Amino acid sequence: MRGGLQWAADGLFPRGGNPHGVLPALLILLAMVTGIVDAVSYLGLGRVFVANMTGNTVFLGFALLGGGDLSKWAPPLSLACFGAGAWSSGLLTRQVGNARRAFTIATTVHAVLVAAGLVVALTAGHHTAGARAALIALLACGMGLQNASVRALGVPDLVTNVLTTTLTGLAADTPGRAAFRRFASVAAMFLGALAGATLHLNIGPAPALTLALVLLAIVALAARRRGPRSS
Repeated sequence: MRGGLQWAADGLFPRGGNPHGVLPALLILLAMVTGIVDAVSYLGLGRVFVANMTGNTVFLGFALLGGGDLSKWAPPLSLACFGAGAWSSGLLTRQVGNARRAFTIATTVHAVLVAAGLVVALTAGHHTAGARAALIALLACGMGLQNASVRALGVPDLVTNVLTTTLTGLAADTPGRAAFRRFASVAAMFLGALAGATLHLNIGPAPALTLALVLLAIVALAARRRGPRSS
């Protein structure tokens, strides 16, 4: 598996120009996780995102003015829990002193939070306010951890959450491997959203969260095993 991840990561850079080991490939997998969990949250938890905080900020403004059937409590809960996760990840990175190691720990904790969300979905469902609040809190905190730890890695042109700047660069800049990396992030998030929505709408949130958990486990295990070019 690691050989395949390394091959995919190397393909995102000019020949011999990847100093990040398998990390670029792992970030593509995390972009898929983002699409999956946002599909679950938006379609099943009351029109709220657990990864896209720009959307939550806008939704909160709409909800406060009585717009549609938007929740007044779900967006601020998601914003607060995402912020708590990002703050925790930043603190972890500073204490550990190594962005790669902090990323591995943060991804492991993220997997635990998604596993807890899966337990909630299997036992309490997602139709009651309490179950929805628990799922939003767990998933948003995990996404905050993920995004802050990815930000600390500094891998260029690979994002796992907000794509507005990525799409801008993809359209405005000269085509090349940087554009290819941006396109890979966009495609991965789209495929994750497609898979998450398909599973959620046809079966329920549990299979979608299971897929997200499997991807996070792969990322955590691969990040823990350092290759010759990892640092």
